[in-house]
Parts: sequence; C-alpha cells; structure tokens
Amino acid sequence: MHRSLRLVALALVVLLAAGCGLRSASGAVLKAKPGTIQHYDSLEGVPITVAAKDFTEQLILGNMLSIILNAVGADVTNMTNTPGSFGVRQAMLDGTANISPEYTGTGWINYMGNEEPIKDPVAQWQAVDEADQANDLSWLPPAPMNNTYAFAIRESEAQRLGVTKLSDLTGLPRQALTFCVESEFANRNDGFVPMLRTYGLTRAKLGRVIHLDTGVIYTATANGDCNFGEVFTTDGRIPTLNLRVLEDDKQFFPLYNLTEVIDTALLDAHPELAEIFAQLNPRLTNETMMTLNAKVDSDGEDPAIVARDWLISEGLLT
Repeated sequence: MHRSLRLVALALVVLLAAGCGLRSASGAVLKAKPGTIQHYDSLEGVPITVAAKDFTEQLILGNMLSIILNAVGADVTNMTNTPGSFGVRQAMLDGTANISPEYTGTGWINYMGNEEPIKDPVAQWQAVDEADQANDLSWLPPAPMNNTYAFAIRESEAQRLGVTKLSDLTGLPRQALTFCVESEFANRNDGFVPMLRTYGLTRAKLGRVIHLDTGVIYTATANGDCNFGEVFTTDGRIPTLNLRVLEDDKQFFPLYNLTEVIDTALLDAHPELAEIFAQLNPRLTNETMMTLNAKVDSDGEDPAIVARDWLISEGLLT
C-alpha cells in the first residue's frame, strides 16, 4: 500500500508491479445502454477523456468509467492503460484527461507530499479534495473499497489458529508467527517493524521471516511457506488462493479508498457527473474488486469485458 516522498514512490512501484495483469489491447469503449444510470441529454456529445493506470484493477476501473460515460451520452476518449500513477496524474494536471479513477492515499501522500495519512476515510477524502482544488481538480465521495497493505493467511490455518485480526497475533506462539514480506516493506521506517510495534510485537518474538518478491508472497502464503503474507487488499489472488485478510483493527496502514478525480471546470459545468458516480461508488467494495481482478488475473478475461459485464449484472447499465 508512506511517510516520505522517496519511500512512498517505492511503495507505489511495488503496488503497480503487484497488480500487473492482462491488458486491453486498445482504447476502444465497449457499448452498453443506460440502466439505473440514465442517459443525460445534458451530456450528449460532451467530450470527456478518461485516464487510468496500467495494472489490472485500473484497467477494469478505467474501462468501467469509460463505458458508463459513453452510455450516458458523452463523447469518450479512453486513455486506460496510461503508464504509471504519475503518467495519469500529469494527464489530469495538464488537461489531457478530465476524469481518472484514483485512490485517496495516493493523492494525499504521493501526489501532494504529505507524510502522515489521515485515519478516517471521510476526513482523508475531504482533505485530499480540498488540497487538490488548488490544481482545479475535484475528488468525488469515495467507494468503500480500500486497496491498501494487509496481511493474509490461508483460510484453513486461520481457522485452526483462530485469527481474524492483526491484534490476534499477540496471542500466538512464536512458531506460528511466520511471515512472508517483500524486502522494501520489511526495512521501511513505516513498514513491517513499526506495524509489529503497533500490535505489541517485535522481530525477536517472531518465528521465520522470509523476504520474497511481492507476486510470490501470495502463493508462498497459500502453500504454507509462512502463515502471514503481505498482500494488497483488493488483489484477485486472495479469493483465488483461499486466503483470509486479517483486519487492521488498530488502523496502522494508510487508506487508499477509490474515487473519481474530475476536472473541476467539467464538474461545475456538469454536476450530474457526481450523480452518476454516486450510483457506482457504493457498490465497489473490496470483495467486489477482488472478484473482478481475479477474472482478469486468474481466468484470463479481458478487463473491458469484465467491467461491462459487471455493470450490466448490477443493473447500472443494460
């Protein structure tokens, strides 16, 4: 999923690398008709460019926004698959793009350079929205989904040990406290060791700690090479590998709730955009996003088709 610019940039690289999957081959916008999200005459022919990043979750979300905006009447350019967070950010800042799916923590920490995250999701959203008004960008009320760091355990072992949250770890014997983490997270001053400290643990109280590449951690955890693996909370491998994400009950990790960033001038001219995405965002939970990500990364489906089919299944479009 942060408290210095250099380190958060590294964390972002890890996040992007962890999420890489199959990508749509073009910027085409798949067709769908209005559903509970209605057509808006006021948006008919309005040019809107959507920019999204180049990893699985963003490929799905960028196509989702593009398909919705096309269905409600806008003339959409789909820039999904733009390389990297800062590529999308620059497109928003220079006006090449008007809307992007983004994470509140990324905006607050990576783009705006704040070292301390805000623990309340509403307050974090309000803070990043207020700060970005200086750049003529507005952040809509976010979705429940929070793509942040977490620790997961295979379901069978979670049941045997009786763990559901990170604070449960203090009650486990040393031999059960085995971890798979990637090296950068293990050594960062806002990473593994401070997390342990928050939950009343130290490295000396642990069993084996294995350093692995981020993508390998999921399978290593599922295979029992360690009990607790560092993961990202909306990764599709979590349900595919039958892992249980432990609750961060002391709220150590920053919040990365998803929402839409919109050019403020466009939003002022078309406030109906807020109405449209207010119908979408409440439906985007961690569980929903994990399922959609798994369809791409595990089942090999195209992210644009996954996005369209889900919108139709939810009745938002037809």
